[in-house]
Amino acid sequence: MEGGTVDRLKNVIAPAPPVEDVAASGSKKLFREHGRLIGHECRSLGFNVDFAPVVDLGLAPSRSVLTSRTVSPDPRATISFAREFLKGLSEAKVLGCGKHFPGLGEANLDTHQKLPSINKPWKKLWEQDLLPYRELRRDLPFVMVAHCAFPEVTRDNTPASVSKKWITDILRKKIGYRGLVISDDLEMGGVQAAMPVDEAAIECIRAGADIFLVCHNDEHVWRTYGAVLTEAERNKRFRKQVEMAAKRIIAYKKKWKIGERFVPAPSDTAIDRLRQQSWQLWEEVRFAEHRAVLNG
Repeated sequence: MEGGTVDRLKNVIAPAPPVEDVAASGSKKLFREHGRLIGHECRSLGFNVDFAPVVDLGLAPSRSVLTSRTVSPDPRATISFAREFLKGLSEAKVLGCGKHFPGLGEANLDTHQKLPSINKPWKKLWEQDLLPYRELRRDLPFVMVAHCAFPEVTRDNTPASVSKKWITDILRKKIGYRGLVISDDLEMGGVQAAMPVDEAAIECIRAGADIFLVCHNDEHVWRTYGAVLTEAERNKRFRKQVEMAAKRIIAYKKKWKIGERFVPAPSDTAIDRLRQQSWQLWEEVRFAEHRAVLNG
């Protein structure tokens, strides 16, 4: 639930503005309100996690793929938006997730279909694409890892989502991230180009992730579960990694008090109130953009 092109509840409650439009307003108040509104929409239907915000940089190569999902080419502007959006989600008791680590701003292919390869030097990645993760490492409950290769860093075409170099060495150790690490959907073409879904699940955990996503096919869900279980029974070192990931997840559930109670089904009145707030946010964003143009 990002708003705009990735808005799963637009036909259930009301459409939320896209990130690009809200960011263009330049208003931190509206950044937070965007997160708060989306958080309340999620929470009203029983969800406690939202895989947002996108902190990929809005660079020219990815424009046709990411469209209005990004904040800005400027990492500092991206950080400013994401920090307020996360606060808004938190006010609604919803956990956010920074994505898509290490960054898809330079990717000109859609990872749903293909594996992009970004030939960007490490120094520029560290200063630009990785800056949001460095600055927000204490603010992000989750980080989602992308199916994208960075041969300048890994010296091969391994997707970041199954790369120990990226997840353990860089995200965990160099950046110092202590939250939960989750893969993007392992059924996506970006990772399937490198390995089958069951192998990807094992390699994702082995690389240092806590959770992997399998989002569509029931057969793939059971295949990945069976593959991880079998490998954990066979390999003591891998089993220890699975156990450590499980402990981190349980600790986070306790920290954030997740699962303590069910959220009741929303009333018609509550849904109507969210609809009104959504349209009001649209109007505020349009007014702020118009004012910014006049002042510019």
